[in-house]
Amino acid sequence: RGLCRRGSHAGVATAAMTIAALGSAALRDLAARQQNGAAADVLEVLRAAAAEKGVGLDAEALPAALDAQLSALPSSQRAAFCIPKKRTMPTDPKVANLDDDSVYLVGNSLGLQPRKTREYVNAELDSWSELGVNGHFSGRKTEWLAIDELVMDGTAAVVGALPSEVANMNSLTMNLHLLLISFYRPEGSRTKILYEADAFGSDFFAFESQVRLHGLDPAEALVPVKARGGSDETLRTEDIVKAIKEAGDSLAVVCFGTVQYYTGQYFDVEAITAAAHSVGAAAIWDCAHAVGNVDLKLHDWGVDGACWCSYKYLNAGPGGIGGFFVHEKHHGKKLNLLAGWWGQKKSTRFNMSHIWQPEEGASAWRLSNPPVLQTVSLLASLELFGKSSMAELRGRSLLLTGYLELLLQQGPLAEFPDMLSILTPSEPRARGCQLSIKFATSKGSEETFAGLERRGIVVDHRKPNVIRVAPAPLYSTFMDVFLFVRALGEALRETGEAPPAKRAKA
Repeated sequence: RGLCRRGSHAGVATAAMTIAALGSAALRDLAARQQNGAAADVLEVLRAAAAEKGVGLDAEALPAALDAQLSALPSSQRAAFCIPKKRTMPTDPKVANLDDDSVYLVGNSLGLQPRKTREYVNAELDSWSELGVNGHFSGRKTEWLAIDELVMDGTAAVVGALPSEVANMNSLTMNLHLLLISFYRPEGSRTKILYEADAFGSDFFAFESQVRLHGLDPAEALVPVKARGGSDETLRTEDIVKAIKEAGDSLAVVCFGTVQYYTGQYFDVEAITAAAHSVGAAAIWDCAHAVGNVDLKLHDWGVDGACWCSYKYLNAGPGGIGGFFVHEKHHGKKLNLLAGWWGQKKSTRFNMSHIWQPEEGASAWRLSNPPVLQTVSLLASLELFGKSSMAELRGRSLLLTGYLELLLQQGPLAEFPDMLSILTPSEPRARGCQLSIKFATSKGSEETFAGLERRGIVVDHRKPNVIRVAPAPLYSTFMDVFLFVRALGEALRETGEAPPAKRAKA
């Protein structure tokens, strides 16, 4: 059998696949099948690898063998990152070796630092100290005036866009406001913004304040889409499309987070964008948890606008520069925008004329000169992404997260069925690398999180009762996943909510 059980494309045979056959082409093939809607059977790949080694799926020899093969591929750049040691974390030396690398599975919150970042940042600090203002015209990497041009092509490749469609500037929420100024133009009955009911708070505040800026009532202009409830805790594409159709020509904008920050759900961007366009609404996407995580095709999907931060999977550092996308179909169409001198043509920018002559494409939305240190921090990471492709990284991610889900199901979920469950969709196509583990109580999640911290496991806890685990494909390993699941079992047995016999065992 191939990686999927249907379709005429032969793909990479998995039943007889050897670990050595898991190369870049196999990963890209796996990602393509998933992207095209086939039921890519990640489990088949893992089973074939375990059978070859003659071990169970939960044996430590399996992640060791997978890492030995896949770490040689360009989609694995772990050696190019600074991995924090357990001694720098709140680790308990009684249960962990402080000299070991931490198990860092929180790239969904802050990505690790590329080793080149310090070199690139220090080079620009040297330019500043040696050249002063002249660094604007003769910096180390390039003149500061054009520093953001160094990251334009790399950014476009990561989000599936033309270079003219992207800009690196500001921060995420600022860029969301800029998009809403251009695309949220309430007129007549078309006044509403449709969004996910559990949107990230900053996105909601942007929607609410933009509605108020137009003198409208948020209670009437904002249309939240809720999950069905009960065991159905994530949104269904058909429900979103139905809500769009029902709102019809009252909709001005549809805006969702591409990958939901809390549940880890990866929305069907293409289908939702098409539904928005069918009723005359613009489709805007917050890609904070998607960029560098999944294989985006913003141009091909016809997305109107998108924005993201760069400090999560893009590893550009805390508070890193934001990203911005406007589809080329809107270029030169004189959309409303807030203008600034960095959106002016480079050839006339320093003439200080009061005649607006905007740059082509997304660059017209730039307001001020880019922060040099943030930009070269992003460059250090984008160079690592450029060694591979998002398709290959997506294939690697499917295996990492599939392995994580498998070990959770065979281990902690089977041992503690009443204490925790996986909130994230089980269909690989409907998620990125993150799995959100939901606990029956907030006390259980907090105690388990503390137990993981004691063991040098770095994940994050979201109130009230979710632990998010995200094996970032660029630097996380299969052994990271194995060690996390083992530590999770240990931490669960220590909690006050574990059955007494299991606490005694711990």
